[in-house]
Amino acid sequence: MDVLQMRSIPEDMVQYKFFLVQTNGMSSQQTEERLKHLTEEMLAKVAQLLVQYIWQDQPFNLKYHPEKGDVPAHIGGSTRYGDNIEDEWFIVYLLLHLTEVFPELAARVEDNDGDFLLIEAADHLPKWLNPDTSENRVFIYRGELHILPCPSKSSSIGFSLDVVPSLAQALVLLSAHPEVCLASPKIRSALKKRLQGYPEKIKANLHRAHCFIPAGVASVLAQRPDLVAPAVSAFYLRDPVDLQACRSFKTFPPDTRVLASVTFTRCLYAQLQQQQFTPDRRSGFDLPPRSHPRYKAHELGTKLAHGFEILCSKSRLPSSEANTPVSCNPQWKNFLESLKKNGYFRGQLEGSAFHKELLRCAEIFFKQSVASKSSSISAGEEILQLLHSSPLNLEEFKKLESQLPPEDSDSWLEVTSQDLEQLLQERSGRVADVGSEGFSSAKQKRPVEQAAGKEEEEDTREEEAGYSLVAVSQGMKDFLNAMSSHEGAETPWSLQIQPFSFDPGSMANALDKLLGGKEEELDSDDLDDDYDDDDEEEEEEVVNETEEGSSGPAEMSAAETLDSLKGYMDQMDQELQSTNVGKSFSQTNYKACVNNDSSRSPTGDGLLTEEAEEEIQPLDIDVNLVANLLESLSSQAGLAGPASNLLHSLGIQLPPNSDPS
Repeated sequence: MDVLQMRSIPEDMVQYKFFLVQTNGMSSQQTEERLKHLTEEMLAKVAQLLVQYIWQDQPFNLKYHPEKGDVPAHIGGSTRYGDNIEDEWFIVYLLLHLTEVFPELAARVEDNDGDFLLIEAADHLPKWLNPDTSENRVFIYRGELHILPCPSKSSSIGFSLDVVPSLAQALVLLSAHPEVCLASPKIRSALKKRLQGYPEKIKANLHRAHCFIPAGVASVLAQRPDLVAPAVSAFYLRDPVDLQACRSFKTFPPDTRVLASVTFTRCLYAQLQQQQFTPDRRSGFDLPPRSHPRYKAHELGTKLAHGFEILCSKSRLPSSEANTPVSCNPQWKNFLESLKKNGYFRGQLEGSAFHKELLRCAEIFFKQSVASKSSSISAGEEILQLLHSSPLNLEEFKKLESQLPPEDSDSWLEVTSQDLEQLLQERSGRVADVGSEGFSSAKQKRPVEQAAGKEEEEDTREEEAGYSLVAVSQGMKDFLNAMSSHEGAETPWSLQIQPFSFDPGSMANALDKLLGGKEEELDSDDLDDDYDDDDEEEEEEVVNETEEGSSGPAEMSAAETLDSLKGYMDQMDQELQSTNVGKSFSQTNYKACVNNDSSRSPTGDGLLTEEAEEEIQPLDIDVNLVANLLESLSSQAGLAGPASNLLHSLGIQLPPNSDPS
């Protein structure tokens, strides 16, 4: 796809759209009514997950969009996830869940990288699929990832690579042949692995900490815990002009500070904790010595108070129109009925304290994600509105200090080098995959019937086998013998290595063209890889037919070319023999081999002649390869480098150097 034609999506934004797979001759008005009804149903279905979720920047939202150009009428939305990439993947989980619950819908999701779901499964994609050929081909349907295929010999279903299907055409094919469009198990498995742990992962991604904050901030967070996100962002992105408003603290005076429990996401907590900050003396926020047991609570509270003050300094109290109850919105009644039908209130009696709390959270969620407003109020205006609508009881907050829940450990902020290595291996998932492909000769698949008592012993053997130097040389040979495309070298786990034959005649013809032996020019397309195995078979048939029909003079020319190349190589060997280059390589014990085989000795008495002694001794390729790799690893001193990166990409793990010398 041409770069100028790509839709411009901000770097930290994800866009998602839901399409009706089958319209069945529905009119545009019927389609609109159906999509609007589905919007309320879908949000009600996931409301229980979303009402307590703390978004980094913007919440998940859905809105009806009429047909425009080539894009059919759909339900769509966009969310800025800022620095928290987990918000984007949580939205992907929501799309999978919603398309499974509503099978009449198919979803597309994109960010500034395009179809970023394919990046997660890049090691398992077919060769023809790349950013230039994936437009309108990737969908989430019935809770699974679907990719519209290309036609092949085995199936004529799909769109050719030179055709960019419209969304309407893609949806027709998806609804007619969902089983053909279903992505391969490896691709779907890679996506599910990235989403593993949801929705339980939502709670695991939260961090609860104690903070000394002004009572006004504690009151706001008690009603709207999600407002901690814009406050942290305001402090994190502060500038000198913002800090000028924090000299007086008119909205949140420091003399009202209380100890409160604040819930962050891990991303927000890390942003707040890792910032080095010294408050202005005129602000009234003084920090105790670092040895104080409550120093961290004071520091976090000071930073959080500055974020809230910055937000309020940029806003003014909104008018009474902005505080209109949601019951006045005509969409609220239908949305409330959808909540009840989907069990949002968990069987609580209407009027109970828990029911009122759930209803209040549902109203906030409705304002953010359902109600369509041309101009929504800012976070600072919401904070001021909450401060003016609820009385502040400082004594009540003082009493609650003794009843605070324990804060969470922040040990997850500290990652050792071993933890990082393990995270990278788990993230890539390549070591285990490569081991099962046979790139390491000693790593074998375990039999299914293996006894449980032998598993530990087998794991030890596999680990030791990974350190085999034979595996290093064999892995390099497999990598060098693999056929790659014109786009560059491909690592073994992303290849389906097939045995191929080397045709010296074709090689000689190509070299002859390069050397100018013939008038024809070598076309670069002759060296390109084809898109699938069927095309490769067709090309092989054409090559075979050409070889069968080759003439005698061509074969003679090929033989002459090979002889000429051998002459060049012999001349190079003679010139290098007089230098010290050969001493840097390890050679086989050639003399011993010849001595043990007297029949090969020119004199027949087991002694070498002068001509044999002067003959160039062959190199031990494996020994030289392993020696050079080990020397390179040793010079890296445990850091990343070309040798370790290459071995890691081949799935080969070597132990750290235990020899200090």
